[in-house]
Amino acid sequence: MSLFLMILLLIFFGYSLALVLANNSEVAVNLLFSQAPTTNLGLVLILTTALGILIGVLLALLLFKVLQNKLELRKLRKEISTLESRLLESKTNLEVLGQELEQAKQKEQVVIPTDATIDVVKH
Repeated sequence: MSLFLMILLLIFFGYSLALVLANNSEVAVNLLFSQAPTTNLGLVLILTTALGILIGVLLALLLFKVLQNKLELRKLRKEISTLESRLLESKTNLEVLGQELEQAKQKEQVVIPTDATIDVVKH
């Protein structure tokens, strides 16, 4: 990666040097609210290109962060819906188990009559 970056910087430097040498005329730069002194046209082109690249990189990083946040939000919403469905399933299972427990308790409370209890009931 660093070798690629070094080659890219070398190409950019060579292009900048050729741009300055090819465009050596002096130009006046009007900055709308102020006037810059006359400057080499190649230098103005390099500065504006560098400024454009810097602004582009900053905007790309900002856009990347926004997209990354959107993807994270989508992932978290999906996880929330999965957890909500699991919670609903657990509640349903708990209700079924509670009903089964109630039925088991009711079966235990039913007294099965024996001969001794029948005699007590008759008297």
